[in-house]
Amino acid sequence: MSAEYNALVSNDTWELVCPTTATNIVGCKWIFRIKRNFNGSIDRYKARLVAKGFHQRPGVNYLETFSPVIKPTTIHLVLSLVVANRLSLRQLDINNAFLQGSLSETVS
Repeated sequence: MSAEYNALVSNDTWELVCPTTATNIVGCKWIFRIKRNFNGSIDRYKARLVAKGFHQRPGVNYLETFSPVIKPTTIHLVLSLVVANRLSLRQLDINNAFLQGSLSETVS
C-alpha cells in the first residue's frame, strides 16, 4: 500500500483542492490482492487505489472516463502470432503506469 501511494504521489497523479457545492466528488477505495506462485505459495501482496466510478453522473464527463485494460481477444491474437512465428514471449509487470498525459480541465 505504501509503494502504491508513494508512486501516485511521485507521479503527481492528483492535486488536493477544496470541493465546491457544484462538484460531484468521485471517491476511491483500496483493493488488496495476494499474488501467488504456481505452487500456491504467496509471491507478494498488491494494493491498488481505484476510483468509485459508480459515483459519476451521466452527462458530466461520463463517457470520457475509462480504464485502459487489455481485451482477451487481443491476448489471443498476440499469443497466436507468437506461436505461428515461433517467437519468444516475455512478461513484464509495469508498476503504476499512467498512459494518459496531464489534464488541463477540471475533472468532476
